[in-house]
Amino acid sequence: MEAALVVVVIALALGFDYTNGFHDAANAIATSVSTRALTPRVALTMAAVMNFVGALLGTAVAETIATSIVDLKDATGHQALVVIVCALVGAITWNLITWWFGLPSSSTHALIGGLVGAGLAASLGVYWQSVYEKVVLPMVFSPLVGFLLAFAIMVGVLWLLRNAAPAKTMRRFRLAQTVSASAMALGHGLQDAQKTMGVIYLALLTVGWANPDDGIPLWVKVCAAAAISAGTYSGGWRIMRTLGRKIIEVDPARGFVAESVSATVLYVNAFVLHAPVSTTHTVTSAIMGVGATKRASAVRWGVAKNIGIAWVLTIPAAAAVASLFYFVLNPILNR
Repeated sequence: MEAALVVVVIALALGFDYTNGFHDAANAIATSVSTRALTPRVALTMAAVMNFVGALLGTAVAETIATSIVDLKDATGHQALVVIVCALVGAITWNLITWWFGLPSSSTHALIGGLVGAGLAASLGVYWQSVYEKVVLPMVFSPLVGFLLAFAIMVGVLWLLRNAAPAKTMRRFRLAQTVSASAMALGHGLQDAQKTMGVIYLALLTVGWANPDDGIPLWVKVCAAAAISAGTYSGGWRIMRTLGRKIIEVDPARGFVAESVSATVLYVNAFVLHAPVSTTHTVTSAIMGVGATKRASAVRWGVAKNIGIAWVLTIPAAAAVASLFYFVLNPILNR
């Protein structure tokens, strides 16, 4: 039975990774597509490739997900696997709901909420200190840093180029967006694919199919990278429209700054802080930051408010769905 549950966990985790790809594809390419720096298909292909590469560049975020969210030490192997299954179902459900409504919510926080909700439903421990330090604080500060840094850099760019010819300048920024969008896609793979690796690794550790001293197996890394790349290539047009057009009308200069700032924040959190931050929160706040340099009314704050509500609801909503599934599935899977 445990072997079958591990297979289910792997399948669900890769399914979550796929939904993460098409849900968050817009993070990397929405501004580049909306400014016509890249065509949609070229942008998706580039994002898929860079997501794959980024997924193979590190494992620190994956190990945080596997060891620092829910405490499975006192759970039986069967119970631990049921918790992971329900966490994934909760995360996937919330991803699909927000994708349907075109809201760029966080797949990261959906997964973490799912783990917390299923763990609490199973009466297991949660590493609250770790959740606070590595999830809640980055959830608050990453968007703030993204907004303020994007605003400040955009003001500086506008001042430096105040006498430049607009048409020629925008043409150069449109070319530069190819680089910044690639950097953003690399950061997305570095952050988000690792979360799936962490869940699969957690399941393998639970049943003794992986050695903690050996780290995450190569096949887990490759499968997670491939799943998120496939999901990215399949698109995410609903959310792309929200990020590319509904928050502000993005020009190439603002798109370049927003993507560059977002990528920097993702790299710092992955390589320095080992924190699983939301690419969605980071890039959305950066887009708002560059938009606010036009004028406050340039940002469509009503859309931003709806996105903010989705951000706040993500962890508790995914936790609620995961806990509900635990109460439903646990008796069935224990027969």
